[in-house]
Amino acid sequence: MKKIGVFYGSSTGTCEELANQIAEKLGVTQQDIHSADKLTPELVNGYDCLVLGTSTWGDGELQDDWYDAVKVLKGIDLSGKTVALFGCGDSESYCDTFCDGMGLLYENLKDSKCTFVGNEVNADGYTFSSSIAVVDGCFVGLALDEVNESDKTAERIEAWTAGIKDKL
Repeated sequence: MKKIGVFYGSSTGTCEELANQIAEKLGVTQQDIHSADKLTPELVNGYDCLVLGTSTWGDGELQDDWYDAVKVLKGIDLSGKTVALFGCGDSESYCDTFCDGMGLLYENLKDSKCTFVGNEVNADGYTFSSSIAVVDGCFVGLALDEVNESDKTAERIEAWTAGIKDKL
C-alpha cells in the first residue's frame, strides 16, 4: 500500500478537524497528519500520496501556513506523486471566492508533474457565485463549507474518500 501524508493549513482549527476526518476515512494514522507549516522536502519525500487541504482567507487567499509550504512543494520533484486537494470556505459570506485557497494550491502545483485525483467534484449542489477552484464545472478537490453546510460535510467526505481510495 502506498504511504499517504495529509497536510493542512488551519488558522481556526476547522481545516485541521476536516483533515483528521479525511485521514480517518483513508486509514491514515495521526503520525502522518501534518500542519503545512511543518512541511519539508524530507517529509514530503517520505510519502507516495499527498492529501493537501487549506482554508481560504481574506479576498480568496491561501491560509498563511501554505505560503512557505507551496515554495517547498514547488522546489522538489513531485513526479510520481499522487495529490488530492480539499478546501474549506464560506459560500455565503465569501460567495465570490469560495474555496479559492484550494484553487491556488492547484494552480501552484498543476505543472509539477504530480497526478491529481479527487478533482472531479461536481460544483452542482453547492451555493456560491465564483471560485477559481472550479475547472470545467468541477472543483479541483473536495470543497467543504463548515459555516453554512456542515450538515453535508460527512456525506461529502465519505463520497470523496470512497472515490479516491483506490487511486491513492
